[in-house]
Amino acid sequence: MHHEELTALAQQLRVDAVRAADAAGSGHPTSSMSAADIGAVLLAHHLRFDFDRPEHPGNDRLVLSKGHASPLLYAMYKAAGAVDDDELLTFRELGSRLEGHPTPRLPWVDVATGSLGQGLPVGVGIALAGKRLDEAPYRVYVLSGDSEMAEGSVWEAAEHAAYNHLDNLTLIIDVNRLGQRGPTRHEHDLAAYERRLHAFGWHTIEVDGHDVEAVDRALAEARSTIRQPTAIIAATRKGRGVAAVEDLEGFHGKPVKDAEAAIDELGGRRSLHVDVQRPPEVTGRATAGTGDGEPPAAQLPRFDIGDTVATRTAYGHALEALGSARADVVALDAEVSDSTRTEFFAKAHPDRYFECYIAEQQLVAAAVGLQTRGYVPYASTFAAFLTRAHDFIRMAAVSRAGINLIGSHAGVAIGQDGPSQMGLEDLAMVRSVHGSTVLHPCDANQTARLVATMADLKGVRYLRTSRGDMPVLYGPDETFPVGGSKVLRTQGDDDRATIVAAGVTVHEALKAADLLAGHGIPVRVIDLYSVKPVDTDTLNDAARATGCLLTVEDHHPEGGLGDAVAEAFSDGRPAPRMARLAVRNMPASATPEEQLRKAGIDAEAIVAAVQLLVEQVVAP
Repeated sequence: MHHEELTALAQQLRVDAVRAADAAGSGHPTSSMSAADIGAVLLAHHLRFDFDRPEHPGNDRLVLSKGHASPLLYAMYKAAGAVDDDELLTFRELGSRLEGHPTPRLPWVDVATGSLGQGLPVGVGIALAGKRLDEAPYRVYVLSGDSEMAEGSVWEAAEHAAYNHLDNLTLIIDVNRLGQRGPTRHEHDLAAYERRLHAFGWHTIEVDGHDVEAVDRALAEARSTIRQPTAIIAATRKGRGVAAVEDLEGFHGKPVKDAEAAIDELGGRRSLHVDVQRPPEVTGRATAGTGDGEPPAAQLPRFDIGDTVATRTAYGHALEALGSARADVVALDAEVSDSTRTEFFAKAHPDRYFECYIAEQQLVAAAVGLQTRGYVPYASTFAAFLTRAHDFIRMAAVSRAGINLIGSHAGVAIGQDGPSQMGLEDLAMVRSVHGSTVLHPCDANQTARLVATMADLKGVRYLRTSRGDMPVLYGPDETFPVGGSKVLRTQGDDDRATIVAAGVTVHEALKAADLLAGHGIPVRVIDLYSVKPVDTDTLNDAARATGCLLTVEDHHPEGGLGDAVAEAFSDGRPAPRMARLAVRNMPASATPEEQLRKAGIDAEAIVAAVQLLVEQVVAP
């Protein structure tokens, strides 16, 4: 397109953004209008994308980090012929694919956006896949707002991109000066952004974001830049083209009041169509997950009953084996791979290992980006530190992303390192995520089996591992279906109580069961390794048989194992007498044994709690 046609296309995008928000009675047309010239040039001259084949491995990727500007994205899709005008005007309606912020309900959207500061970190993950795994020439474009440049996650991503020489990544910052409630931190000081990004190792270009020729040249320069990611810092005006809202405060997130007048001012409705460039056929390594047939079964490590092995160690060996069986499995870690045991995978499969350093938001974001390209990521760090990335985990669910998260060093059982290193909130955090799976194994063979199972699950999957060595309870051929449990002790109808545990507390529960048997109190012990979904049938059977349940967990009482068990009786089924042992104190440095005793979750505490439960049941 010539200069005049690009300008006309930009005006069309503005008009359609105004129309969509007006039809919905809500939305962000002014934030869309500022970036319309950028969108027009990108769509007409630089983006290579087959809208009929969104899965094409050569397609460029466009991540709209400023997700509130979705009317612009949908107007671009209309100009490309991917959606029609009728669908455009369903914006924000119930059942419409055109949601207020983009989600993968649309086949051309890789990830959900709208939680600001996430587009660039996820874009880094996609660019890493293109550079290191796919060996494909696609480019990744991230359109960002200026307000979100205040997010720390952006700068985790900026450093990671430069360190990895991601010259296939282009960040376009729409510097429109105004945020939600007023001016942004740097307003139109483009040099402020340039200095920061240049210091991180980026190639930077400052442009007038409404000069389509300048934007065109900048995007061409980004394509020709090698060994550096490029940031195009574009000065724009919010609400561009409509005098009633242009560069004025108070109009963020609101439809233009007089839409018809605004449309006239913008030159009226147009019906320009863009034949978007098709991507080249990829001749390098094919994208993972696109082949035919099932991946081969992994030759998982086998551990002998009675051995003592940490579940984190079993995780590392199982992941290494899974990587040998499946080329689509990748691993990421946050500079603790010697502790999480991801180092086993890193040594065996260095080309599929991604070191994210101590940047947990980037860790999860990179996993989300990698899975958009068909890979199966396992991202690991200490369970406590995953809390820093909770918003990325939450948005991964909105993105319909399939990622595996591994939290090691969980609970007070880690010992002397103290409370800053103890994951005591992680089960609650991930259980609350939509569609998540939460697993907490207690021995090495169970861990290995669950690691392999996770690869074929959907959504966000979380596996909690422990630091210390624990006895192997199960044989290597035992199976552990998700949503299941294992009954490790029972005397059948003679059981007086049921102890429900997971992870390290399973071993404490077994010790307690032996002690209680000596006191003439037979108990049932359930290893509830699947915390979400939970085995309601086995729990209900135990409740009917014993009349009382005791849950024991190395986690805070809120949202963890105890709550998962209680919810099994929330649908009107008869509830047993219940008690909970959990970490209610603020731990300090101590040995693992001292920690369990102090928290009241060791075998002696379990014995006392069961004795009290039984006395309450039989008391007159």
